[in-house]
Amino acid sequence: MVSRVLAVTVDCRDAERCAAFWCAALGTEVEERWRDAHGVEYVQIGTGEGAPLLFQPVPEGRSGKNRLHLDLAPARGTQEVEVARLVELGARCLSDPPEHPWVVLADPEGNEFCVLPPRE
Repeated sequence: MVSRVLAVTVDCRDAERCAAFWCAALGTEVEERWRDAHGVEYVQIGTGEGAPLLFQPVPEGRSGKNRLHLDLAPARGTQEVEVARLVELGARCLSDPPEHPWVVLADPEGNEFCVLPPRE
């Protein structure tokens, strides 16, 4: 028997805000909202392919470097244009080292992700 990934879950303070940013970034929409037994509302968005992103509200803020992050590549256009678009949507550029092919950004809540050059 094996397992499969049902969702990639992102801890956040404001699930709606995070979901809105990632929906715009990925060109997708909210698939589902649901509440757990404690009344906490989760927001799930599609990713186009693969596991959805699930935004889980938590009371504490981020407290260090992510142990897991998303790597993105533009579906159309260049890496530079995609980074500029994501920054316009609310991301922050954290680093753009010339020796690496990726740019490190953070979403509006500080969750880090990378943007790489387009892939075929």
